[in-house]
Amino acid sequence: MTQASPSGSTPAEAEAFLLTHPEIEAFDIILHDANGIGRGKIIRRHELLSFYNNGRHLPISILGLDICGEDVHETGLIWDQGDGDLRAWPIPGTLKPLHNTQPPRGEVFMSMYTLDGAEMTSDPRHALKRQVDALAAEGLHPAGAFELEFFLLDPERDAYGKMQPARDVLDGRKSAKTEVYSVDHLHGMLPLFSDIYAGAEKAGIKAETLISEYAPGQYELTLHYRTDVMQAADDLMRLKRIVRAQARAHGVVACFMAKPNENYAGSGMHFHVSMLDGVGKNVFVEKDEGKWNPLILHALGGLKTTMAESMLVFAPHANSWRRFASQSYAPVSPTWGVNNRSVALRIPAGDIKARRIEHRPAGVDANPYLVAATVLAGIRHGMKHKIDPGPETTGNGYEDENGSEIPTDWKSAIEAAKRSAFLKDALGEDMHRTFTAIKAAEYGRVMRTVSEVDFDLYLHTV
Repeated sequence: MTQASPSGSTPAEAEAFLLTHPEIEAFDIILHDANGIGRGKIIRRHELLSFYNNGRHLPISILGLDICGEDVHETGLIWDQGDGDLRAWPIPGTLKPLHNTQPPRGEVFMSMYTLDGAEMTSDPRHALKRQVDALAAEGLHPAGAFELEFFLLDPERDAYGKMQPARDVLDGRKSAKTEVYSVDHLHGMLPLFSDIYAGAEKAGIKAETLISEYAPGQYELTLHYRTDVMQAADDLMRLKRIVRAQARAHGVVACFMAKPNENYAGSGMHFHVSMLDGVGKNVFVEKDEGKWNPLILHALGGLKTTMAESMLVFAPHANSWRRFASQSYAPVSPTWGVNNRSVALRIPAGDIKARRIEHRPAGVDANPYLVAATVLAGIRHGMKHKIDPGPETTGNGYEDENGSEIPTDWKSAIEAAKRSAFLKDALGEDMHRTFTAIKAAEYGRVMRTVSEVDFDLYLHTV
């Protein structure tokens, strides 16, 4: 018996897609876990309609895995629940063709539900939906976009075992310079970038400006602003898959670690967010010339006061914390400012009708669904309690200690997140338990691993 999809998907979408794309033979069906890793299956063309009619059974444990794909029993999603099946359903509008695949494939995102159709609340997508729905009940609708920073690396390490920038795919030329904003440098990667743009177009993503960033082999792609924050997070997730797949096809490695090179800046995932009312008007826009709108100030206040307990969401991995260094374009204190890239919360210059907050702490290794959920919860908190953000930082934000302190290491962030009533509310109790349990398990894995650093420092010296 066919069950109505709780996600709102319909078989008509699949039927229309199959009719339009007779060449596609298979589909990646993808669910994103707490780490943002796409997990799921590849199904054949003839299975797509069944997926849209009935969903797909998947074990509950798929949402309780660590970065290595190992069960984390402390999530309560493994044997406490008998590792039973739940049902994943396709997300409307996410069925897309994939570029440059042989044989041709498509992909569709899915989300997890209980067998009776209730939202499975350890699914990161539902955590974001919960915050979007809460704002909608207050007459507000978040809009935004993420920036995607990443490295293109050579598959082979250098003589010292370090990652090195990829050679140009055009002619094999190599550069170890910081080619920031160099247009000529971009030309060597144009065949790859052309495939990335083609993949984005097929997926309905408006990938826009491309720049060479502030480290050898580092690049940034900006994404078109969305009036639907969920779609903005989907864009980021999908574009990462596109970049990784097209880089691999050209023989280079796309790296989304926050800090692959200790001597240069890491990769952020800046989140630009504004708030619209019921008729699409930006409520952050100034009402009186020369005077900030109180709503944007309160939003900044909420983000500042909740940043310390939220840092695990923005910096979820051991490597994430290597990104936070003074003068590295990664914020080290909860400051705010206008047209200032040394602060954590930046109001960009430009058209006041597009007034927004650029939230800068998150690394590109973070899960955009959880980042957006946490940022929206912080904004709601600030507006509800009318929190004053304090004075604007007008100079070097790395020297401004204004505001509450944030954790300085991964373990402190994990402990702060576990204790945080705010984060439990932001993510929901189940997602909070799942996420913090997974991070604690990963911390234990890292701490018991004997690394090359240990041998380098201690093997012949202690």
